[in-house]
Amino acid sequence: MSFISYEQSQQMLSQLHIGSIKTENVFLGDALERTLATAVIADENSPKHPTASMDGYAVRHTDLTSGRIKILGDNPAGSDERREVTEGTCIKTFTGSMMPSGADTLIQIENVTVEGDDILINEAVSLASSVRPVGESYFEGDILIPQGTQIGFAEIGVMAGLNKVMVPVSVKPKVAVIATGSEVLDLGVTAKNEAQIRSSNNYTIAAIAKSAGADVVQLGVTHDNRATIMQTFENALQSADIVVSTGGVSVGDYDFVKEIVPALGATVIYKGVRVKPGQHIMVAQRDNRFILALPGFAYSSTVTFILYALPLIRKMLGRDSEPNLIEATLKAPFIKRSKKSEFTTCNLSFEEGKYWVDFQNKKVGSSAILTNMLGNAALMVTGEDDGSLEEGTTVHVIKLDRF
Repeated sequence: MSFISYEQSQQMLSQLHIGSIKTENVFLGDALERTLATAVIADENSPKHPTASMDGYAVRHTDLTSGRIKILGDNPAGSDERREVTEGTCIKTFTGSMMPSGADTLIQIENVTVEGDDILINEAVSLASSVRPVGESYFEGDILIPQGTQIGFAEIGVMAGLNKVMVPVSVKPKVAVIATGSEVLDLGVTAKNEAQIRSSNNYTIAAIAKSAGADVVQLGVTHDNRATIMQTFENALQSADIVVSTGGVSVGDYDFVKEIVPALGATVIYKGVRVKPGQHIMVAQRDNRFILALPGFAYSSTVTFILYALPLIRKMLGRDSEPNLIEATLKAPFIKRSKKSEFTTCNLSFEEGKYWVDFQNKKVGSSAILTNMLGNAALMVTGEDDGSLEEGTTVHVIKLDRF
């Protein structure tokens, strides 16, 4: 199977059938960071009636020119005010209170002087001053929160205002993570020789998957043994929606994953994409479950997970599967080192109303340098047909601040 372009690989990924999106209802207080399964539509106006936005006196605007207005009494917030403001009268009305019938303006406390049962107008206000009109926040039938929204603090507050006790959300897809390689040591395991390396891929990938809204099952490190790897994959496929492995997909004698995936009865969608870092990427499907076999180097596995696993997770949640892509301007020249589509770590800043990219302190080397992704990092995208770029060039960048 020949290597395909990045664009073709993404198009094929977007066409994969994931089945119906599973949903569940959760208590509003537990809905933070979950994905909304059904749009939230206003079932009434807010506010339903004209409402005071400050403390003051509800009046008829035409009465302000009289200079003196009689006070009928108080209208505290939450009271069912039935009195009507008529010519020459007012009602003291507090923030959040429904405006009394007949009143069209609220004159603030600071603008009057109380003298007995009257107020004296010190400084008049405009018509409808300090009055929230019907529907100021929203009208009945407005779509307030679209389906597929990742729920944040504002969404929680709006739904609380609508008395949404239970919220329909997408069920979190389950991602199983496997690190392969006899040289790889899991956390806490004592190294036997200096050739062994500490596993980081599975923890990095798990962190990204959780940030994107998935549940993660850590299956640890599996050494380069065909039978063991095959059994680990089979176990993972029994419950996980997406099985992600790192290592074992290249052309080495001990790279068993590339052989095991088809043996599991999975259909290989593609193996090998002209990207840097990465290249040796396998995407496969068995029934409604997916296998992503990624490279073993830390930077490669991280970038390819972002490019290939995140779109699947987003689709399963009912979210937009496109990457968080923006335009930015190069602060420094960029030397392209391959004829593949490249995803290069860069520093992203926002100055003078636009985004800028530079490569200060970003090391050039192998696909193992995960430290390049520390700080305010992003991924600059260059295509197969792009060459080296001059300072000032507009480029596309994948933001990594929110998955």
